Amino acid sequence: MSNIFNKEEIKEKIIENIKKVYDPEIPVDIYNLGLIYSIDLEERDNYLFCEIEMTLTSPACPVADSLLEQVRYVAMAVDEVDEAKVNLVFEPVWEPHMMSEDAKEIMGASGAAISW
Repeated sequence: MSNIFNKEEIKEKIIENIKKVYDPEIPVDIYNLGLIYSIDLEERDNYLFCEIEMTLTSPACPVADSLLEQVRYVAMAVDEVDEAKVNLVFEPVWEPHMMSEDAKEIMGASGAAISW
């Protein structure tokens, strides 16, 4: 089967969209928070399937369903993606050190008390 999709370009588009998704209580997007563990793209019969593995800052997150649906929606918003599935995992457990340096700066500037 020929590879008709540039998966790296598509993955970058998905990441750019995910960077628009925020937990309403945290001033950092969920990608820079380190909540996205993997983005896998699989081509089958000229269709592109996206599977995203993500976690939450807390298993008791009150907006978990909403965040999962938003991630699926923004992945599907990429023209080349035909189907997207988001799996919620808690292994490994999310920890503050998983945040990007930008996220750590934003959290610090916002007065968030986070131990690194």
